[in-house]
Amino acid sequence: MIETQEKKQRALLIGADYGKYDAEVSLDELEELAETAGAEVIGKMLQKLPTVNNATYIGKGKLQEVKEFVSLHEIDLLVVDDELSGAQLRNIEEYTGVDVIDRTMLILDIFAQRARSNEGKLQVELAQQKYLLPRLLGMGKVLSRLGGGIGTRGPGETKLESDRRHIRRRIESLEQELRGLEERRARMRERRQKNDLLTVAIVGYTNVGKSTLLNLLTDAGVLAKNQLFATLDPTAREISLPDGQTAILVDTVGLLRRLPHQLIQAFKSTLEEAANADLILNVCDISSDTVDEQLEVTQDLLNELGCGEIPTITVYNKADLLSEDLEQPRNPRAVLISAKENRGVDQLLEMMAEVLSSSICRLTLCIPYAEGPLLDRIRRQGKIFSEEYLPEGVRVDANVDHKMLHLMEAYRCK
Repeated sequence: MIETQEKKQRALLIGADYGKYDAEVSLDELEELAETAGAEVIGKMLQKLPTVNNATYIGKGKLQEVKEFVSLHEIDLLVVDDELSGAQLRNIEEYTGVDVIDRTMLILDIFAQRARSNEGKLQVELAQQKYLLPRLLGMGKVLSRLGGGIGTRGPGETKLESDRRHIRRRIESLEQELRGLEERRARMRERRQKNDLLTVAIVGYTNVGKSTLLNLLTDAGVLAKNQLFATLDPTAREISLPDGQTAILVDTVGLLRRLPHQLIQAFKSTLEEAANADLILNVCDISSDTVDEQLEVTQDLLNELGCGEIPTITVYNKADLLSEDLEQPRNPRAVLISAKENRGVDQLLEMMAEVLSSSICRLTLCIPYAEGPLLDRIRRQGKIFSEEYLPEGVRVDANVDHKMLHLMEAYRCK
């Protein structure tokens, strides 16, 4: 018998509590991240410190304890719940004798595994390269080895300088490719706006059921798994609302507390789908102990993207995981659902229609027969209550989006 399954790396998680955030909650989340990446978490260590050690992150005594744990439990990998400098990575690795990664490297690794589209892969690689560039100095002696020999002047170019130049060139190349894709995405957004299509963006913490909700509402067939960052690439699908309106539903990448800056920058063009939406669904996991923090993390990023004024519905998902039935939230812009069991979704759709129709105006119009496409657009994007065929055109009583009012002025019935 030949064992074909790859052996999981045995990991020890390390954190420092220096008052900047809830270190215990963050370490629990790091455990989820490590397991998502394919590691087997053997243990967790947390040290309370006034500030982190510049050389080794944790104190020397705790580092010795880590070394002993590594030897005793055959640990392959140390995962540190923070972003380390190159020197800290090197020092911990040399002292303990095992590989070391930090929180950012772990998240980047998961994103690299999950990215499927060309744009997603480019965004992840760009974030990795930007993370690596300032840490080359501490990443090991091999990176600072001197070149030399025939044809060189002086001591020759160091390996470190050579690597830096290569990474800078690669970053420039990736940024150029992504600019082209961003321009294409911007043109698609402009086309939607030009066609007056309503857009609804699904945003929220990772693993709160956004993809499950998208699949339920639109039959999108997006991968939906109970794991962090199951899907990275945005998906847009058409949805019909109870009052006859049609909208485009757009899924976005999941968020995380202390999401690395490099990733926020890399995926900003994807997240900007929310900034151009007519309505935002802020999805959270009602069964989680950190539901309030999930909403806060999402809202902070939305504010950063300039989405603060866009109408938002708070969607409390995963009601099926609660031991008791909860009452619907009193907030008029919030709804309790279970996307997995298709509970509360009709109420959500009605609320979406109500919010979107607040930008609708009811008009009586007489549309000339030559303007058939305009009448078709009203049918698709609004709602027609009655039609009457007259010699001069079609008289309609209809709901029309405010975005289309400038097209209707000439056809209003007095």
